[in-house]
Amino acid sequence: MTVADTRVAEPQATAPDADAAPPVFSVRNLWKVFGPGADRVPGTELAELSPEALRERTGCTVGVRDVSFDVRPGEVFVVMGLSGSGKSTLVRCLTRLIEPTSGSIAIDGEDVCAMDKNALRELRRRRAAMVFQHFGLLPHRTVLDNVAYGLEIQGVPKLQRRAKAAEMIEKVGLAGMEGRRPAQLSGGQQQRVGLARALAADPEVLLFDEPFSALDPLIRRDMQEEVVRLHRDEGRTMVFITHDLAEALHIGDRIALMRGGRVVQCGTPEEIVGSPADDYVRDFVRDVPREQVITVRRAMRPATLAEARGGSGPTVAAGTTVAQAIDVVARDGSPARVLDDGRCVGIVDFKCLLRVVAGLEGPGRLEKAAA
Repeated sequence: MTVADTRVAEPQATAPDADAAPPVFSVRNLWKVFGPGADRVPGTELAELSPEALRERTGCTVGVRDVSFDVRPGEVFVVMGLSGSGKSTLVRCLTRLIEPTSGSIAIDGEDVCAMDKNALRELRRRRAAMVFQHFGLLPHRTVLDNVAYGLEIQGVPKLQRRAKAAEMIEKVGLAGMEGRRPAQLSGGQQQRVGLARALAADPEVLLFDEPFSALDPLIRRDMQEEVVRLHRDEGRTMVFITHDLAEALHIGDRIALMRGGRVVQCGTPEEIVGSPADDYVRDFVRDVPREQVITVRRAMRPATLAEARGGSGPTVAAGTTVAQAIDVVARDGSPARVLDDGRCVGIVDFKCLLRVVAGLEGPGRLEKAAA
């Protein structure tokens, strides 16, 4: 497995105080159980049973099992796992396209599970837009009218919705194709139309349910870059479902890795690759090029007083990947100072960088050095 690209050295468009801001989505102890009498299955009492044992005891199948997480404002939160892990069921529960069995879901502090039909309609139309794997385009409508369809449902006047649709079409790189029908578009172009349609409603959150899995590899890469660009330009909150680890590492600020309906680990790409929670996660990330994901936070050693004072040697930001730092150190031929907000917090040289490549690095020292 190869990672599509290296992580950039600078943070993405997440607000600096995003950790302190209230979460956009807050999920607590969420269960979804399928089967006769599933609504009466006491989730907490059965939490420790395996899926097989629970099915044998109750006749029900667990899709989502006691899941809790927050989605922070402005982040790309990726939920990934293999087929049957529960990831698509989970994202559909967020807007109650699938009704949760138990637990709580809140958007901006508002209880989603308590919403009536009108509030749910407003949630799905204006606050959280879904982009599906199957584009769901109307074949008899033009690109422009497909993109404007959601605004039409909202009752937006024709001239206004068509102007907004044209703006979104340009944003996703389809300018000049407004008059085409879906059958005249490639798969990647059709997916861009679906993305533009979701963006046209100006939702607070974009929910992606494996939107690119049916696309050819090159087109899929283009669409991944489109998501990264939109996030960088707009800082929009996104929840992205995928079974592809390379895709998750490429676009995600944080990743929740699911297995058997559970979240087995939730963290940044660096935490997932550098500190696997168990053997399952360790096996999952085994073939990932560590140097493309791990940053110099984990690789650096403490700086001596003389090194910290600096000089004419190279510097790298604390968020620089090891692969990028290797290029810097190799080009200059000397160790590089690691800077965080302009202050030296450590040193990286060939020895500590190569330890990361070999999987021998210790825990990051950035927080300790900055204390």
